[in-house]
Amino acid sequence: MIPKDLQFANEKVPIYDFTVIESMERELLVNTYFHSQTILMHKRAKRWLPLISSILKKNGVPDDFKYIPLIESNLTNSISPKGATGYWQFVESAGKQYGLEMNDEVDERYSVEKSTEAACKYFKEAYKTFGNWTLAAAAYNVGIEGLKNQIEKQKTSSYYDLSLNEETARYVFRILAVKEVISNPKNYGYQLRKKDLYPPISTRKIQIDSSVTDLADFAIKNNVSYKILKYFNPWLRKNSLANKDKKNYFIELPTQGYNEEYIARLASSDSLGMRTESTPANETTV
Repeated sequence: MIPKDLQFANEKVPIYDFTVIESMERELLVNTYFHSQTILMHKRAKRWLPLISSILKKNGVPDDFKYIPLIESNLTNSISPKGATGYWQFVESAGKQYGLEMNDEVDERYSVEKSTEAACKYFKEAYKTFGNWTLAAAAYNVGIEGLKNQIEKQKTSSYYDLSLNEETARYVFRILAVKEVISNPKNYGYQLRKKDLYPPISTRKIQIDSSVTDLADFAIKNNVSYKILKYFNPWLRKNSLANKDKKNYFIELPTQGYNEEYIARLASSDSLGMRTESTPANETTV
């Protein structure tokens, strides 16, 4: 059921329009019944959305924008066929335009923190252009100039009245649907407990202003494996960091005891508790 007071960034969605109702219903159905991906989305959201939300707030961007990386990448550092990379799916040109460093050793599109900061710059520029957060979100898919052209051509400034390519026409509705499913899981058949979700892991940052010849050695010296170092710092693209310009980098590592705490949490759970209403109780779920 579509909420009667549906909003994006405190901007009302015109649910009296049958095209809006049917578009919203489509995305709710897709995101409700794609069980494996939706369950993983719930799990990852618990870990990453608090960080993303805090960065949006710091930059004056509405909290609803935190759902965009869920529809862009399902909170994974994926790479699209067109080369869009990371949680926010920046292509190389846009990444550089909004301040992300990209070279053989470093690609900040893979940093959740850095790429969220870059996304905030985009949203604020788009909002300055359109004066509307819904259009700013749509522009993230089609581009600011592309959306401006359609607004001028069609003589309307409402996203919900624009005739757009299918991907952009679905974009805001996908955000709204994910917001609904994540915010109200029981309404959509997902019986979730806090201990079923991936919690944020406390970390510490180590400042680097010189070269690191071997990141595996660096990890061992800091009591973690190379795999764990790469998990928390996927923006480091090689096993060394030359840092010829002596820039300040911050390598993030988990605090002591992180693994024991995580294992203890899992051990206290007798089952995953992720069964959906449409899955028979005797079938194995994720």
